[in-house]
Formats: sequence, structure tokens, C-alpha cells
Amino acid sequence: MKNENLFAALRAAFPADLNAIAVETDNGLNYSWHDLERATAMLANLLVSLKLPAGSRIAVQVEKSVEAMLLYLATLRAGYVFLPLNTAYQSAEIEYFIGNAEPAVVVCSSKNFGWVSKIAFKAGTQNVFTLDDDRTGSLLARAAHCSDKHTVAVKSADDLAAILYTSGTTGRSKGAMLSHGNMLSNALVLKDFWGWKPGDVLIHALPIFHVHGLFVALHGALINGSKMIWCAKFDPKFVVRKMPEATVFMGVPTLYVRLLNEPALDHNAVRNMRLFVAGSAPLLIETFNEWQTRTGHTILERYGMSETAMLTSNPYQGERRGGTVGFALPGVTLRVQGDDGKSIGIDDIGGIQVKGPNVFKGYWRMPEKTKEEFTADGFFKTGDVGKIDPRGYITIVGRSKDLIISGGYNVYPAEIEGYINDLPGVAESALIGVPHPDFGEVGVAVVISKPGASLKSAEIIGVLKSKLANFKIPKQCFVVAELPRNTMGKVQKNLLREQHKSLFT
Repeated sequence: MKNENLFAALRAAFPADLNAIAVETDNGLNYSWHDLERATAMLANLLVSLKLPAGSRIAVQVEKSVEAMLLYLATLRAGYVFLPLNTAYQSAEIEYFIGNAEPAVVVCSSKNFGWVSKIAFKAGTQNVFTLDDDRTGSLLARAAHCSDKHTVAVKSADDLAAILYTSGTTGRSKGAMLSHGNMLSNALVLKDFWGWKPGDVLIHALPIFHVHGLFVALHGALINGSKMIWCAKFDPKFVVRKMPEATVFMGVPTLYVRLLNEPALDHNAVRNMRLFVAGSAPLLIETFNEWQTRTGHTILERYGMSETAMLTSNPYQGERRGGTVGFALPGVTLRVQGDDGKSIGIDDIGGIQVKGPNVFKGYWRMPEKTKEEFTADGFFKTGDVGKIDPRGYITIVGRSKDLIISGGYNVYPAEIEGYINDLPGVAESALIGVPHPDFGEVGVAVVISKPGASLKSAEIIGVLKSKLANFKIPKQCFVVAELPRNTMGKVQKNLLREQHKSLFT
């Protein structure tokens, strides 16, 4: 049987010179490809020595470090299932994830060992290790005694490789099951589509508990045998300083905004850069345009999710259109459908559905939910709402859960937010639906002003009335200092809805 373990494919892409630098850290450490080979072997042997049942989950909630990345690779190598957990999660959330996934191994930061181990042991987990971002912890101490030779576990493309819990901005998190084949197919498509080439160097500035940093960025560099400049924490000054040594950068919109605040960011700083990729949250057109002016580079926006890895991308060669997420990637079939399940016309708004080798196997231990999220002909209902323009570019209009139905009319928050964001002095906005005795639901706008700007709620609503149909006008507008966000920079509209739910009732 051919070994379709994702690690085997990543390992095969290592350069011939294993002494070359694979990872350079922000605190001056260098790891060679040989170090990656040996360390993943030792960690894989440690996991094997625990005599875990086949398909065991390895749950990991630790700070970003090269060793945390090595543990991920070792989990694949040994044939187990990796379960990354956001470092912001607190005890009630960790209790839910450990109870739901029943991991055989839990790895946490030393500072959290007391409470995490209590939850894990109570749930029946046999092994709890610590791993800190300074290369200490019981995991590394134990692995140090293991052999640095390990034969990669044989896996089929369909075997489970990772479970990613969706960020849970709406309702309870679900564990998306991704196979070795899902992730390898996506890595190979992106390698080709984004023009990865010999000599590319990636600045890795994203967290590694999420699709963007763990799969898109990490697999992208490894499948190309590319060096990474590793940032444990995002520091815009460090990133700008390192850009002349790099060619590829991937970030969420917040990172681009923070980089634009650095005076040193100019054409010279990015002279060797080839590609800037943005995703995980909507990129404001203002940021897109300002980046183009400041650097001469056009950010490439793409679209993906925990359940599918990457689905669409603006072209590497060709026009990258701000505010759109480009076209479906090779091998991905994407369609937009109306509420009646029928395909709709150009520029009409509907639910985005996809099919392809990258689409996940289903939700962990939720067969009914899985069945519900797939159409009879095998398309995954993403829960995103969007449209396709006459040239085929896809625009995400919002989440179907964010849709506001006011007096029987559909109100798409992204449309209204676009108008508000264009107003002078507005930095960003969020439109949410709240209960209303008359209309069922109405829109409420929550707006952040730019530094020094003085925004008035009544004036914002006044301008919107001159541009939009009455049913789309927010019934209230609040100007606030900041919007609640998750760690990937997405606005948590569920928290805003909770805050304002009794405004009219």
C-alpha cells in the first residue's frame, strides 16, 4: 500500500542539503532540516511508546513555538490525530473540547498544568505533558530519551489527520475532521496556484492552532522545502525588518493594518517580496488600496474555512480584485444557491456550496449535523452567503447566520457595513440583527471611529437614508472604542447581539 501520510509528502519535499536552515526564529535560533527530521522522529517515538489506541487524538494548547510545530508533525508522522486548541480558551471551553474529543494525550503550557490536567484526568485522558515556548517542559524531557530514527506510519488518504474545532462565533464549536488527503491535496494545489518556487522564504507570523497558520502557511513552506522566518508573537517592526530576506507573507487583515502603521514599510522594505496573502476575516478595501500605494504590491485575498482548508483565491497572475476572494481553486466546484436550493443568476446573493478533495469528512461524533450540512448531491453548505460577478469573481457577503430578516426583507450586513465603512472618519463597522416587536428583527450598527474623528450616530443614519432602501437602514447606531474579536481578528457578532438583544423588546 502506498503511504499517503501527509508527513511522508512533506518529508519528501525537504531539500537535499539537510544542513540548510529550515527555521530561523525571532530570538536568533536556527533549526536545520536535519533537526526537523530528528526531532519529529524522537517525538513520534515518544507517542508510539505510550501504546495509544489507533486513531488516538493528541490535544495541544500551548504557546506558538517551533517545538509545538514539531509536535504537530510528529503526530502526523506517528499516525495519530492532531487537535490544536486556541490559547485563549478557558476552563469551561477546554472541558468541552476534552470531553468531546476524548484525547489520549493532552499537552499544555506549564502555567496551566494544574487546571488542565485536572480536567484531562477526570475525562479519562491517561497522558498529560507540558511544553513551553522556551524549549522546556515534560514532553521534551521525555522525548530526549527516545531514538531519533522512526519509520513514518502508513496511512491512507482517507485516514483522519486532524480535528479542528470551529471558532464557535455562533453556537457550540464542532470538530471538523480533516484527512491526510484533504490537507495534502490543498497544499499541492496552493503550491502550484501561488507560484511557490525554489528559494522562497516565508515569514510565519500567524498562530498555529488555526487553518491559516498551521495548514496554509506551514504546509506551503514545507511542501516547497522553503525556509521559514518564525515569529512567536507578531511584531510589526521585526516583520518589516525581515522582509528583505523573505519572499512570502501571510496575514489576517489586522496584521496588515498594523504593518501600515510602521514608517519603515515602503517599496524598499518589500523589494524581494513576491506574495502577500490575506484571509481569515474580511480585508477592508481601504487597507487593500493603501497597501498597494505604500508597497507597490497587491494583496492576494483568498477564502477558506476549518472544514475545507482553502476554497478560492484571487489569481497569482491576473487581476486581484479588492473585496473579492477570486475564483474557485483547481479541483474545487463552487456554486451559489437560493433558499429553494436552485442555482441563481450572476450577481444574485445566495448560499455558497462547495465540493472537492479538500472538503472535510464531517463533524466529529455528529452524524446528524454532518448530514444536515451536505446536500443530496454531495456539496458542503458553507454557511457563507455570497455572489459571483459576470467575470466569475466571488464576493462573500456574510454568514447566513448573520442574515437579518426585517419585515420579511433580507438584509445582508456586509452590504450595509460597506456603505458605513466608506463614510469619512469611520474605521470599521458591524451590523447585527436584534429582536423587534414590529419587524421581527432590525439592524443595529456598531461603529469604530478613526483616531481624531468625531462621529455622530444620527448623521451616519442620515447619510444611509439617502443611499439605501428604508428596510436596510439600522434602527440604532452606536459609536464605540472597539469591536469584540476572536484571536483570528473576526468580529464576534454573537457577543454584540447578546449585548443589544433587549434594545426594542
